Amino acid sequence: MAHIQSVCVYCGSSAGSEPLFAEEARRFGQLLAQHEVRLVYGGGGIGLMGEVASAAALAGGTVTGIIPGFLVRRERAFAHDAEMLVVGDMHERKRLMFERADAFVALPGGVGTLEELVEQLTWAQLGQHRKPILIANIAGFWDPFLKLLDHMRATGFIRQEIAVDVLVAESVDEILPMLQAAAARVPDDTLRHGAEALTEKM
Repeated sequence: MAHIQSVCVYCGSSAGSEPLFAEEARRFGQLLAQHEVRLVYGGGGIGLMGEVASAAALAGGTVTGIIPGFLVRRERAFAHDAEMLVVGDMHERKRLMFERADAFVALPGGVGTLEELVEQLTWAQLGQHRKPILIANIAGFWDPFLKLLDHMRATGFIRQEIAVDVLVAESVDEILPMLQAAAARVPDDTLRHGAEALTEKM
């Protein structure tokens, strides 16, 4: 069975209006460090991105940030100890984030976070990878999106034979156990082989 060693976190470059968003982001960063799971993220030092990465680094965890050069000044590249990769564009950023991660977690965020989450769901639906995908539904943030998925199923645009198993956690304490349980159902090396197969097609 496969095992989660690194998690890609998609989240906002702002903190949002609900203080719980930042609190849970920090809590998740600490949990990643405690369980020796590498954080892979977008490389910014502000918003929820900065919160989760700072918490992980300050708790002794390993952090890989991947950021396009044009965003370094705008999102203030991470200042703590981390592997920081500056890439040429958004496509390279997303490709490397995919390659470096065994699973994907979406914390609250904006259009960019939604786009990254939907891209992973699309690739999984098309059979390009079997890496677990989890939505951290903090304070019900993702409820409208989950309702939209239900609507797509009800109207025949997501058919049962191509449905993707999207994990939903209401608390960050649930995330790692849910990811590990999902990975345990995947054959050995499938997570890495999936990355190689998708990379070859990009």
